[in-house]
Amino acid sequence: MTFAHGRLRELATRLLVAAGAGAEEARAVADHLVDANLAGHDSHGVGMLPQYVRAIQAGLLDPRAHAAVEDRGGALLAADGRKGFGQVVAREAVAAAMARARETGVAAVALRNAFHIGRVGAYGEQAAAEGLASVHFVNVVGHGPIVAPFGGSDARLSTNPVCVAIPGAGGAPPFVLDFATSRLAHGKIRVALDRGERVPEGVLLDARGRPTTDPAAMFTDPRGAILPFGLHKGYGLALACELLAGALGGGGTLATVAPEPGRITNNLLSFVLDPGRLPGAGRAGEEMAAAVSLVKASPPADPAAPVLVAGEPERAARARRLAGGIPVDGAAWDQLVAAGRSVGLALEGAER
Repeated sequence: MTFAHGRLRELATRLLVAAGAGAEEARAVADHLVDANLAGHDSHGVGMLPQYVRAIQAGLLDPRAHAAVEDRGGALLAADGRKGFGQVVAREAVAAAMARARETGVAAVALRNAFHIGRVGAYGEQAAAEGLASVHFVNVVGHGPIVAPFGGSDARLSTNPVCVAIPGAGGAPPFVLDFATSRLAHGKIRVALDRGERVPEGVLLDARGRPTTDPAAMFTDPRGAILPFGLHKGYGLALACELLAGALGGGGTLATVAPEPGRITNNLLSFVLDPGRLPGAGRAGEEMAAAVSLVKASPPADPAAPVLVAGEPERAARARRLAGGIPVDGAAWDQLVAAGRSVGLALEGAER
């Protein structure tokens, strides 16, 4: 099935309101999720809604909570997400850091106790849209580990994403690098399972520590593990996220926070920087354009796949899906219909 993005935003908003969210919070979350679908990241799109609804019903997610921002002095801020929608409270925390960075040149905010914050690149884009650069580190607590350390055979970490965003100059698009430190995001493995697809080799271990391409390994008991990207390098970044966002940020790590079924709590440590205060500000646009041109001029190893830079795949996906609609597979739609039914909202037939 294919939906126009406006229609999908409307359905997502209605579902969240029926589950107990206020209209403002529901629209913010729906916009974030559908924007992830438009960017081609269906793993972080509307397919997350059934899990959000179940978390609200279980008291793990407060659908009307907002961030409590704490001034830690100087350039430092903290924020308690109060179990609110991550898409709401993380945006508020990053906005507070942006305001402080305009005053001080650089700022950092440590967000704790937020429910799933979604696609982290959205917060890099939030800062870049106002001419600010940013770096974001995330860890995940509340559920059991799902990523193996380099050299290990079972899960000890989560997918702990990293984002670096730099605003473009003179109308150029921003550079937005956003990636999980695992070979694949957990949500992408869920999408593969829903679609009846295998995952590539070298991504998963089964519950006995053996390589597998079956995505069901991550959704059965006992569960398998996702491998880190880049061998020891991805593993090192994942652990850095655990320490920066979880230990230093105060939200805890998988070593100390007990899991609860259905809970996805994110901690976020974000650094926001005013690039206009740096020595390169006057020529930054030219330097960025030259650097991008240099790498893109490399002859492609595959003539059908030219060299890209961060942000380009998302922009291409957005153009395609704005024109042609957002695909939603049958399994994901069935789960959305069931979630609606659980809160008294009939979605059957809404796809027509």
